[in-house]
Amino acid sequence: MNYCYILFSPSLKKFYTGITQESVASRLQKHNFHFYGNHHFTAKASDWELFLTIEVNSFSHARRIELYIKRMKSSSFIRKLKENPEQLKTLIQRTMV
Repeated sequence: MNYCYILFSPSLKKFYTGITQESVASRLQKHNFHFYGNHHFTAKASDWELFLTIEVNSFSHARRIELYIKRMKSSSFIRKLKENPEQLKTLIQRTMV
């Protein structure tokens, strides 16, 4: 499967949005152990927690969701996605081609 995932770091009080085709748990572990190097945004912390996972059928759909969320530049938008399943459903439908 393909996933768009959102991580949260309590120490930074920041969100990170990414996509993957591997398991989200594996991806989270890689971010926390700085697998992607020390120059990436997630290297700033080691306390990333999984905030939200969105499973879709295609990698391109996951990418469109990721880009939409990043364009919003809003932590309140991200929190509403988790709190309001209807808003999440709308996002998934809006990003379908």
